[in-house]
Amino acid sequence: MKLTNKHNLPETFMNVLRRPTYTKGGANISATELINSPRIVQLKRLNEEHLEEDVADRIWAIFGTAIHAVLEHGKDANHLVEERLHAVLDGWSISGAIDLQVTNKNGIHVADYKTVGAWSVMNQKAEWEQQLNIYAWLVETVKKVPVTGLSIVAIIRDWKRRESETKDTYPNAPVKEIQITVWSYEERTNFIRQQLKLHSEALLAAETNEELPQCTPAEMWEKSTSWAIKKVGGVRAKQICYSKEDADIALEQVGKGYAIEVREGERTRCQNYCQVRDFCGQWKDYNSGRNE
Repeated sequence: MKLTNKHNLPETFMNVLRRPTYTKGGANISATELINSPRIVQLKRLNEEHLEEDVADRIWAIFGTAIHAVLEHGKDANHLVEERLHAVLDGWSISGAIDLQVTNKNGIHVADYKTVGAWSVMNQKAEWEQQLNIYAWLVETVKKVPVTGLSIVAIIRDWKRRESETKDTYPNAPVKEIQITVWSYEERTNFIRQQLKLHSEALLAAETNEELPQCTPAEMWEKSTSWAIKKVGGVRAKQICYSKEDADIALEQVGKGYAIEVREGERTRCQNYCQVRDFCGQWKDYNSGRNE
């Protein structure tokens, strides 16, 4: 991947990215890849030499890595930090780097540090539960020790004290530990098998020059087009509808002084966060349809 520095950041930032410390240790797939879109994983693999990323877009990733390093100094005697585990399932070598394992009398508690925005804490991602349960599967498979709990330790980069005092759902401190549901060993194994099947199909398609499986709406962070019923000149919507027909009915019911505002749908990840969108036919077809 080619690194750029379009905003002329200090060279030290570029050097950090040029000297990566991450490795999946020879595994076929990592835990984070396993929960990612198979299409994206394969497009990254196929186009690695053509991908481009600016250092400014990696600042929070650098910050997160630094936080991990600092928190290593806070470990206790029963803490194990930054351990990468490997296990094999259905012919695939799977690995995961676990930020923190805390040994207790009943087993091991697994925690993962994440540097995130407050919105992510208030709208927890399904991927967090999936990733932590893959880590739990790795721990129990490799160490034969039960996992007693899972948690995300969220470091909230945009935390605001005033927001915490005025909004009920806003985190009350810049760090919040979020307890994650622990699946059974069977549930974890079934989930991993399901994901491996999807990635196996995508890999086969890539190697035989077949069409890659499409990203799902969830993987694209897709928002559907909606129709807002708003008072003329107003800011907030009185009602949100998800079809033109429902919006027309709602407009008739509220009477005069209101109008319909169309809020176009979007694929947020594709638009703003996907590194491989320039190589993705699914994204190009979607954009062509919107332009038409």
